[in-house]
Amino acid sequence: MKRLLVANRGEIAVRIIRAARDLGFETVAVASDADMEATHARLADTVVNIGPAPATKSYLVPETIVAAARDSGADAVHPGYGFLSERAAFATAVTEAGLTFVGPDAAVIEQMGDKVRARQVAMAAGVPTVPGTTDGVSDVTAAVAAAREIGYPVMLKAAAGGGGRGIRVVADETELMSAFPQASGEAASAFGDGRMYVERFVRSARHVEVQVLGDGSDAIHVFERECSLQRRRQKVVEEAPSPGIDERIRAEMTAAAVRLCKQVGYRSAGTCEFLVDDSSGEFFFIEMNTRIQVEHPVTELITGIDLVAEQLRIAGGEKLGIQQSDVAARGHAIEFRVCAENPDRNFMPGPGRVGHVHLPTGPWVRTDTWLETGTEVSPFYDSLVAKVVIWGHDRATALARSARALSELVVEGVPTTTSLLVELLDQPWFAKGRFDTGTLEQWLTQRA
Repeated sequence: MKRLLVANRGEIAVRIIRAARDLGFETVAVASDADMEATHARLADTVVNIGPAPATKSYLVPETIVAAARDSGADAVHPGYGFLSERAAFATAVTEAGLTFVGPDAAVIEQMGDKVRARQVAMAAGVPTVPGTTDGVSDVTAAVAAAREIGYPVMLKAAAGGGGRGIRVVADETELMSAFPQASGEAASAFGDGRMYVERFVRSARHVEVQVLGDGSDAIHVFERECSLQRRRQKVVEEAPSPGIDERIRAEMTAAAVRLCKQVGYRSAGTCEFLVDDSSGEFFFIEMNTRIQVEHPVTELITGIDLVAEQLRIAGGEKLGIQQSDVAARGHAIEFRVCAENPDRNFMPGPGRVGHVHLPTGPWVRTDTWLETGTEVSPFYDSLVAKVVIWGHDRATALARSARALSELVVEGVPTTTSLLVELLDQPWFAKGRFDTGTLEQWLTQRA
């Protein structure tokens, strides 16, 4: 591997380009018509235009990305997150073109991308799963029968889904009869697969995920992240370590994630996601993300491990250079996702040209972004514009530093969620770490 094509845009493309350069790789950016002047295109050694602004005509066209890699002389492709990152067919196309795919094997992506199959793999590895169906159900009659056995409330989840699509929580059979065709139709539209699975709805649950690294024969964990603060199933704030679990749960959960990785011969960086029942302390595997995560910086700050660099080394054929005994967590890190949205107008996106930008700096403050004065926030892509990530020797210090850092962030010309994040820091329940997956939306409803 000498020349890496980054099949993505925005802050993750910038992040990958920088990691690649640290390792001595040449870099190739891909850019739609709307992104030819974007930061990631400017930072790379070479940029290739891949078509019109809509992602369906550029960043989501595998043939165009593979052709760009071949024509630019790249020998490896990093998919980042989103777009084509978890599409097994894309990984196959990359390798069939004689290029290295920076990620797990296509068969593993396909296996773990299907929630039903992933659940079966987890059970085989002795990893706890939420009580529910072991196979996908295709019709409402089967879903009703499963729900009667599991007991209400239940959750309907798309078997092949992700990103919060095709998910419904139902309290009784009447709701299930109505919700199933809606959820199944949404899943079929989004993923080309309308199968659902039915599982017990865990009330007062935390969403905790374990970062893993594997080289195909060995695997390690890189501790866990707290991801419970979500709006419409999209994460808003993440932190590491989780303030809501004890050392027993941490040890058992991280060990379970490693067992799962070894079960499938996982190779690359990945994330095993769990629900933790606050009332009982039980934890349950829900899915695996076979890519780098948006929130990976909090893990990097508490461990000192460059996860993207590790991905690149593993893709280049190296064995894990880090043993489990080498991985230690120090302090506390929090990530705030800053989006070009207006929180006072129901989070309406605010595309447009960015005016003056001032990014927070100072000790233990990291800002991952593509924002620069004069850049354009496009209406065609995700509204995430920056991630402000803060480290402190403990959670209280990280929170205090977060308030200072967010107060320094200035983005003129477009609305952002910064003011909401500052307001969030003042909430007593947040300061005490007392929240679950429903807390943020409840607070937003009360705030409105």
